[in-house]
Amino acid sequence: MASTQEKATPCCIPKAKDDINKKTSSSSSSTEVLQNWSLAVGSGSDPSENPTPKTASMATLIRRPVEPISDPPATKTTTTKGISILTRAQTRHPLDPLSAAEISVAVATVRAAGATPEDAMEYAECEAVVKDFPPFREAMKKRGIEDMDLVMVDPWCVGYHSNADAPSRRLAKPLIFCRTESDCPMENGYARPVEGIHVLVDMQNMVVIEFEDRKLVPLPPADPLRNYTAGETRGGVDRSDVKPLQIIQPEGPSFRVNGNFIEWQKWNFRIGFTPREGLVIYSVAYVDGNRGRRPVAHRLSFVEMVVPYGDPNDPHYRKNAFDAGEDGLGKNAHSLKKGCDCLGYIKYFDAHFTNFTGGVETIENCVCLHEEDHGILWKHQDWRTGLAEVRRSRRLTVSFICTVANDEYGFFWHFYQDGKIEAEVKLTGILSLGALQHGETRKYGTIIAPGLYAPVHQHFFVARMDMAVDCKPGEPFNQVVEVNLKVEEPGKDNVHNNAFYAEEELLRSELQAMRDCNPLTARHWIIRNTRNVNRTGQLTGFKLVPGSNCLPLADSEAKFLRRAAFLKHNLWVTPYAREEMYPGGEFPNQNPRVGEGLATWVKQNRSLEEADIVLWYVFGVTNVPRLEDWPVMPVEHIGFMLMPHGFFNCSPAVDVPPSATDLELKDNDIATKPIQNGIIAKL
Repeated sequence: MASTQEKATPCCIPKAKDDINKKTSSSSSSTEVLQNWSLAVGSGSDPSENPTPKTASMATLIRRPVEPISDPPATKTTTTKGISILTRAQTRHPLDPLSAAEISVAVATVRAAGATPEDAMEYAECEAVVKDFPPFREAMKKRGIEDMDLVMVDPWCVGYHSNADAPSRRLAKPLIFCRTESDCPMENGYARPVEGIHVLVDMQNMVVIEFEDRKLVPLPPADPLRNYTAGETRGGVDRSDVKPLQIIQPEGPSFRVNGNFIEWQKWNFRIGFTPREGLVIYSVAYVDGNRGRRPVAHRLSFVEMVVPYGDPNDPHYRKNAFDAGEDGLGKNAHSLKKGCDCLGYIKYFDAHFTNFTGGVETIENCVCLHEEDHGILWKHQDWRTGLAEVRRSRRLTVSFICTVANDEYGFFWHFYQDGKIEAEVKLTGILSLGALQHGETRKYGTIIAPGLYAPVHQHFFVARMDMAVDCKPGEPFNQVVEVNLKVEEPGKDNVHNNAFYAEEELLRSELQAMRDCNPLTARHWIIRNTRNVNRTGQLTGFKLVPGSNCLPLADSEAKFLRRAAFLKHNLWVTPYAREEMYPGGEFPNQNPRVGEGLATWVKQNRSLEEADIVLWYVFGVTNVPRLEDWPVMPVEHIGFMLMPHGFFNCSPAVDVPPSATDLELKDNDIATKPIQNGIIAKL
């Protein structure tokens, strides 16, 4: 990944996945070091925690090109699977670019493994294979469609429902749609689902291995409200009373960027990007006066999302996509050149990573960094004097947006002046619909238009937070406390029956730390440092405050929960382990999930009383579709907060200066005059 001003070069393709020690600065003895945006993606390594660029690390920029070294003679061996393996003396740096032969071997190895996430190139190839399959063309002809340019084929991983889905090869069961017009580039093809056709595609060899035209379901009629482009292009009229809104920062932004290192309002952190997770936030810390730089978290990211549908009919029961593990959130990210909702001064970063063929993919302007006004930060007016102090809130936002088939997801990390960190997901896009025959209804969804219905479904997201509250590199001094509000029993200590209090419980082990949200007790969790205290002698900490949330509504024996057992609880806590990165395991594609994933790891019941804590927060939303969600869904917001809890000795936002407008009013002696109202006169 690189900024638009600092593009990474092809020599940034990593040769191998290096083991880089976590939570320690990765220094290099050479001064000719590569800029790390694409390195962080390709290797999965964590950028250095050291914010100063004085020592050479993977985060420093290229000073001068690395001199090429000729390849020594290579020897070739063959595995039992017939895949060639090149061996050679280690005379080159491990981060030098791969040779053509090495790329060829790597691609063959990955394809033979059959566990890679699907790629956009594969989507297009799969669509072409299905549309060229003669029985499929005949089935579409029965439905009145002979122009294959109208047909849309969306590959969906088959998941795991029986031994037929075993991961011996990667399989896809595509969903079929048909546009109404071929000459409209933004025609909403999802408005005409094609049902009754069963297709099974071998994604490794790109061949149709099963096909059956099971039921002739007529195509829904063309919905006149199906399109969502500007008024004149969809036959409608746009509203005319929207005036321009401009955000102007005449002195530029308050943030500073040095490569991948960002500083803003006492916050500092690094950003990276991976094909699977997308945006990753590293080495988050707050500069707290004479207490210096205080770490909060080592690594923050969204590591998985699951979208299960509630319709038991074919093909909808198979809709339970693992959008990160099967498809890759980063690989499906947008170039914000094509549309960005950010206002003001914006800093963009490019993302670089290797695709499934070993080539380099670049998404320009992939990550957006900007400031946002956020209303009132704090205010108080003295009713006796009429004097008031008020401050406006500002937040720094780092985000990216991805499209997975019909759905769009915006992933945001917000940093606030009062020490809060907010994780937010914005959901939009187009509903995944089903076709209904004349007079048919289904209780598992909402009728959106004649012949069209939208099944009920849920969206679940998993945030992995490798915490480091007041911990220096290598210090495992965190613990997690659960807080519930309790009502005091009536009696001598509660004679007025109004008493309630906060009760804390230390989560001592992994099995004890499988927890769910409980709004009835205002449940939240505090991550504390076991060795550091504030001015009142309390342990310093940050608390995880849930937002709106839910749990899976499917039965506990649902097939998709075998792969997604991590959805059964809202919070999981584990001690850090290098190989435990993804809650569904390394490869969730068609995986029967035996001995893999978060639900298996916690069975070790490791101690959490003083550890390098990793939080896995699962949050979701249940979608009962509305007519107002068609043809494109208005954004729905979901997320959570990390808030300082005893981390500071007082409000960290008290030193935010008044806005220029407030200062101008005071200079004009408008806001400093006492108000002689009726109450004060009586006093």
